[in-house]
Amino acid sequence: MKLTKIASILAFFIGAMAVFAGGQVVLIDKAMDYYVISWLPVYNLIFGLLTVFLTTILIWKNSRLSLAAVIVSITSHFAVTMLLQTNYQDVVAPDSIRAMAIRLGVWLVILALVVVQERKDKKIQFKRRI
Repeated sequence: MKLTKIASILAFFIGAMAVFAGGQVVLIDKAMDYYVISWLPVYNLIFGLLTVFLTTILIWKNSRLSLAAVIVSITSHFAVTMLLQTNYQDVVAPDSIRAMAIRLGVWLVILALVVVQERKDKKIQFKRRI
């Protein structure tokens, strides 16, 4: 199995979890036991949908845009995590920080898988030219 297939499956699950988490608050209006920063569930829902319906497909197809999509995902999640840690540290729920940390960790694994697969593919292309 290509590493990009594994990366795509991981991206799908992490994206689906974000859709579920954000969708519960945004679409179902589920009341939480803690203060919810109003824009965070919207971010989770939108980014989760983009992950499931765009990034996952790009990675699965081993698109030349897949690495860029993964980097955008990591950068976005890192920026949101830093924003939560600096501007909202007194009000953000520990669950939100934990969820962002898990997302970042999974996206770093996805990045490693995509990069390793790209290197393997380039090595194979190079050998075919010779």
